[in-house]
Amino acid sequence: MGMVFGKIGVETPKYEVIKTTQDYEIRKYAPSVAAEVTYDPSQFKGDKDGGFMILANYIGALGNPQNTKPEKIAMTAPVITKDSAEKIAMTAPVVTNERNKMVTMQFILPASYEKAEEVPKPIDERVVIREEGERKYGVVKFGGVASDEVVKEKVEKLKLSLEKDGFKVVGDFLLGRYNPPWTIPMFRTNEVMIPVE
Repeated sequence: MGMVFGKIGVETPKYEVIKTTQDYEIRKYAPSVAAEVTYDPSQFKGDKDGGFMILANYIGALGNPQNTKPEKIAMTAPVITKDSAEKIAMTAPVVTNERNKMVTMQFILPASYEKAEEVPKPIDERVVIREEGERKYGVVKFGGVASDEVVKEKVEKLKLSLEKDGFKVVGDFLLGRYNPPWTIPMFRTNEVMIPVE
């Protein structure tokens, strides 16, 4: 019931807030391990979130885990989606970006997995396990539905604010979504994250 009202009851990525302004936070994220899948949404009838079930099956969120142990892996938040043309440097939300028609979706794995070799190997070859080093993001948090229009507006405003304050943007944005689709929109938590130096 709590998930319907936006309660986040799963592990989220560890980070340190370096700077807070009225418009954004600068966060330094700890190293992590992620499971990700890159796909063309047309494989899923145009669904940008089509890779979700591939990752959910890998961790065993909806049944038997599709990994070589087989070991259930706890779900975390956010689910991250991003432009797959860019090297991925994110941990835990789900991030989506469609610039080149390809989407990379990522689950940040629980912090108990410190190295990629500790993680159960995926059975599905589309799932890739990746270590993410320490990284910095400019982040803006927002509620509601993360529609393409809303996300674009948040990204543009965040980029302008970061550059105005002297931060160098070093990659494309990530979209992190913390709640399942059945969460009432006004209670959802989303973040746009832009890598910075």
